[in-house]
Amino acid sequence: MTKMKAAVFVEPGRIVLDDKPIPDVGPLDALIRITTTTMCGTDVHILKGEYPVAKGLTIGHEPVGIIEKLGAAVTGFNKGQRVIAGAITPSGYSNACQCGRASQDGPGTRHGWKSMGGWKFGNTIDGCQAEYVLVPDAMGNLAPVPDALSDEQVLMCPDIMSTGFGGAEKGGIKIGDVVVVFAQGPIGLCVTAGARLLGASAIIAVDRLPERPEMAPRLGADHVIDFSRVNPVDEIIRLTDGRGVDVAIEALGTQATFEACLRVLRPGGTLSSLGVFSSDLKIPLDAFAAGLGDHTIVTSLCPGGNERMRRLMSIIESGRVDLSALVTHRFKLDDIEEAYDLFANQRDGVFKVAITP
Repeated sequence: MTKMKAAVFVEPGRIVLDDKPIPDVGPLDALIRITTTTMCGTDVHILKGEYPVAKGLTIGHEPVGIIEKLGAAVTGFNKGQRVIAGAITPSGYSNACQCGRASQDGPGTRHGWKSMGGWKFGNTIDGCQAEYVLVPDAMGNLAPVPDALSDEQVLMCPDIMSTGFGGAEKGGIKIGDVVVVFAQGPIGLCVTAGARLLGASAIIAVDRLPERPEMAPRLGADHVIDFSRVNPVDEIIRLTDGRGVDVAIEALGTQATFEACLRVLRPGGTLSSLGVFSSDLKIPLDAFAAGLGDHTIVTSLCPGGNERMRRLMSIIESGRVDLSALVTHRFKLDDIEEAYDLFANQRDGVFKVAITP
């Protein structure tokens, strides 16, 4: 067999299932037969033309699968082994990696954007919504899946769990902190779970879709605010007795949520920005305290590499976090276009979709 099925970007508004050649394996690569994958909000940005990728690219960046073939220089892994690879696949030897920012191991500026660092699958190389995917720098990026864990249990590790936890970590959450998370999509829910693990004493979740406020307490939220009913800034200030929050995490990528995060920070607080923005941001003078509020604003891209994946899977295996409820829908790869229609339009209470070839 020389061909495989793959979800291919054709043009804005069109991702279709097509036949493509099965990739050749280079010395440092591994060919993975996909057993389960999923789709992400970033894939929807690609679908809508809000984030540019090359026509004909296979989309997707969250692989769970089995090693089909190993490059000649790859050691420490075996054909037939169950593995995952992070959405971010650093080489380990770039300037970004050597500076301690492996997630930024990427090609630099492209199409007028600052290309998203080490995010290569479905961005600069063919991705995972296919029967097979080629994993670069395999020894640094493949992580064996523990036998006790199912595909769906580890499906969130490559991206949204790593991203959500990374946003909480980058926010510097300390024991006893009060944290707010705007909003409670899959990544925001992972932020909520990560904030609880890091020791936040109070976690405020903000969203408006009815199923999301129901999910947030299961992953650690102490208060849930429906911003379609109340002003979230006023409500957060009330809940904190006027003090504001120690850490505000933006997980949607809109002007309104970014600005709200600034407005609820205590003096000296931290805004951790995770959302993918598709237009310019403006920072209001008063919310920014004219630049004198001692605020910290940080951004992050989900950490990748096999040690990150091992740590995330160990958290799941320990039972400290259970993200299985985030998988709400299941599709075959043959039905990928139907899956995109559901996910992009957020119908039927969808959180994450499991896709199996």
